[in-house]
Amino acid sequence: PQPVKHHHSARYYAQRVRESFTTRVTKVLCAIFLSFLLVSLIVFFIVWLSLRPHRPRFHMIDFTVPGLAQKPGLDNAVITFNVTARNSNQHIGIYYDSMEGFVYYKDKQIGSTPLLHPFFQDPKTTTVVYGQFGIGTATLAVNSRRWKEFVNDRQHGTVHFRLGIMSVIRFKVSTWKSVHHKMHVNCDVAVGSDGLILPAWENRKCSVYFS
Repeated sequence: PQPVKHHHSARYYAQRVRESFTTRVTKVLCAIFLSFLLVSLIVFFIVWLSLRPHRPRFHMIDFTVPGLAQKPGLDNAVITFNVTARNSNQHIGIYYDSMEGFVYYKDKQIGSTPLLHPFFQDPKTTTVVYGQFGIGTATLAVNSRRWKEFVNDRQHGTVHFRLGIMSVIRFKVSTWKSVHHKMHVNCDVAVGSDGLILPAWENRKCSVYFS
């Protein structure tokens, strides 16, 4: 038998044409979107490679407890320190909007002090951060029992401390500035019986993390 031929109306063919056109437009739009997304990712990756963002690097330079070698040292107990903050980025500057230092002994905070005033650090530069904790300025909370613990450790040749720095920073790329980031720096350090930093702890890198 001969196959039956189906005759469709003009409305049917018009609908098929519209569906075909819609499919083509959808495919073109998807192709444009995917191409734009791919180009954007490539540009972002190239920019990231050129900037290579790095967090600041801190190193312990000096840490001194001068009164540790004196018998009545508690009366004028002072801790002084300085660390270096290095911006190793090629094209990224750093705004330090605030900075505060803390000193810990056996994981107990024994002092705090404000540090540098707000400042901007250019790329590939190093800044020295200096601070002092002293009883006279109410930034060093050390009583006679705590000082006795210092002296007992001193008799063994080493007294361990931990210096903490908390800073609020922003990154700057050209005219763009990032949101604020809270940065934490931890520097383990030890002094000898004379209250001076031990050579093994000089220029030691500090840990840095954000919260």
